[in-house]
Amino acid sequence: MNGVMSTAEAADAVTTVEAVLPLLGLRIIAGPVELRGITDDLLGPLADLAVEGISSPGGPPFLAPWKTEPPQDLPRFFAQYYWRLRADFTPQRWTAPLAVLWHGEPAGIQELFADKYLVNRTTETGSWLTRRFQGRGIGTAIRQVIAAFAFDYLDAQQVVSTAFSDNAASVSVSRKVGFIENGADTWAREGKLVPHLRFLLSRGNLVRYEHPLAVTGLAAFRRSIGMES
Repeated sequence: MNGVMSTAEAADAVTTVEAVLPLLGLRIIAGPVELRGITDDLLGPLADLAVEGISSPGGPPFLAPWKTEPPQDLPRFFAQYYWRLRADFTPQRWTAPLAVLWHGEPAGIQELFADKYLVNRTTETGSWLTRRFQGRGIGTAIRQVIAAFAFDYLDAQQVVSTAFSDNAASVSVSRKVGFIENGADTWAREGKLVPHLRFLLSRGNLVRYEHPLAVTGLAAFRRSIGMES
């Protein structure tokens, strides 16, 4: 039929959620690390990890209220938060949360986010791991993987990250990956002012992960943020 889809064929065609939201089809694998779009089947297991605990007892809290939500309400709050990020995703301003799997087991979330990325080619990282996966080098590995993905697959010129000054683990990870301190400001957290540090990473300073990256769903994701596939 000269390559033209018939009416019957068109009626049978099904648009997948990954086609509508390419972020959900993005998958990055590097050795034991897997980062993948947060499909609805992953929301429950990841919410359970948030309930299990992110901040160490007595440690610095996160800006997002994971710690203050009642455990019975947190899964709903959690799902609504990540659905909202999907709804707000545009080429001009986007957040790309990816589930962290370590040897196939959900462990936390690694995010990239950007504002006017096509102009400034700058993206920011953020992440969390549930407590039982902390202190094992996984936070460093996923930061290395997401930074390499930004530079090698999204043509980033620089990657930035931030951390409260009392979050020693996050600050240590940034330094291990090759970020350099790039100023500070002060944020209100739980009714108190806390120093908030900024870090900057260039391609040449990246301390790369020991395993190479394998990426699927890249072309569709690049198109979704306004880049040529």
